[in-house]
Amino acid sequence: MAADQPTVLVVEDEAAQREVLTYNLEAEGFRVTRAENGEEALVLIDEESPDIIVLDWMLPNVSGIEVCRQIKTRPETRSVPIIMLSARSEEVDRVRGLETGADDYVVKPYSVIELMARVRAQLRRARPAAAGLRLEYEDIVLDSETHRVTRNSKALKLGPTEFRLLTTFMEKPGRVWSREQLLDRVWGRDIYVDTRTVDVHIGRLRKALCQHGGNDPLRTVRGAGYALG
Repeated sequence: MAADQPTVLVVEDEAAQREVLTYNLEAEGFRVTRAENGEEALVLIDEESPDIIVLDWMLPNVSGIEVCRQIKTRPETRSVPIIMLSARSEEVDRVRGLETGADDYVVKPYSVIELMARVRAQLRRARPAAAGLRLEYEDIVLDSETHRVTRNSKALKLGPTEFRLLTTFMEKPGRVWSREQLLDRVWGRDIYVDTRTVDVHIGRLRKALCQHGGNDPLRTVRGAGYALG
């Protein structure tokens, strides 16, 4: 997996639908993980930390609505956008889906092109840097399109790994990232890197952020990982 490639979790019990979604999402440049039922989805959310979830309402055993409810009540997964797919087109069902926490609701049969556009729209909100947007945190400004970072209007020199680390932190200020999560997001899941490498690059990032003075904005959370602010 390429580092920074957004991950979509597709939760769909119909194999043909699952394949169509996977094919189209991968063609759009996403990494796709798949679940056939609600229980599998809840396990994968913890293991994979997806950036967005495409979730079918009608699932065996644990329904999509219940999966959505559980995801949105947990602090660590609450901010992950969910697009719910359903054959239920009544307004009452759409309202129930959205009230349970779904960020978007798409009625089957749907246009694949429209669904891809909705995935991109939700991803822009969840991971703005993936859409080439500018991120700001206090006096730090990161432009993901030009790969430039300034602090207090002064340019900072960052290596590519430090840039990806800072992007991850600035997309979700305050969130505590474990070393394993940072390895997945910044280095990629298919690359073996020792977790101590994360500490080395965090040290470099701290040095780069303070190269013109100012407080260290990164926080070490004992036994958990690192956070911005």
